[in-house]
Amino acid sequence: MKKMISWNVNGLRACVEKGFLDYFKEMDADVFCIQESKLQEGQISLDLPDYHQYWNYALKKGYSGTAIFTKEKPISVTNGFGVEEHDKEGRVITAEFPEYYVITCYTPNSQNELARLPYRMTWEEAFLAYLKGLEEKKPVIICGDLNVAHKEIDLKNPKTNRKNAGFTDEERQKFTNLLEHGFIDTFRHFYPDQEGTYSWWSYRFSARQKNAGWRIDYFCVSESLKDRLESASIHTDVLGSDHCPVELVIR
Repeated sequence: MKKMISWNVNGLRACVEKGFLDYFKEMDADVFCIQESKLQEGQISLDLPDYHQYWNYALKKGYSGTAIFTKEKPISVTNGFGVEEHDKEGRVITAEFPEYYVITCYTPNSQNELARLPYRMTWEEAFLAYLKGLEEKKPVIICGDLNVAHKEIDLKNPKTNRKNAGFTDEERQKFTNLLEHGFIDTFRHFYPDQEGTYSWWSYRFSARQKNAGWRIDYFCVSESLKDRLESASIHTDVLGSDHCPVELVIR
């Protein structure tokens, strides 16, 4: 069994002050991925015995950023996905293991008034092409903050958010497209009808206390890994960020 965790920490230094390392040790994951580290190189030193650490930083300070911590040393590790316009924000790391690739991804937010939606669409197309290219070699596991609630069941207030970033028809269609290209949303694989389980809550309006959330953090895997899926879960009780960690266990 391999246990994998993904967490948008929304600022790793702040999250460390709120108990990140305790949670990290308690989980004892084989692979632990984070998004939105908001760091530059040298701004933090994590003492994680038994783990190899891989970081991708945005050019812009205090913005975006991802990391993978893994017990098993990967065959190779790649930052970005080879498209210059998409590789400046530290959003993607690919770790190659003998049986599959693991990718941590922080998908661009379409932002207020959908200012970045056109960019988001080009990103989605380039990223899917990258995934399908990898899949020609071996299966793929993608995790992270994909910045979209796929279906109405995936957020508390679908009607009022219909044209907001993260729940536009365009973004939802891109996620549908990912699934149609042979990827499995692992949480929905196990819990197709479960309502009220979210991974992100706004810091405003006491949203977390009211559980007015969105499920925008995922583990998605290649169809060929379907029979190896053991469990998927969302750790809604874990604080320290406006997102909570999500988990996948694979045989």
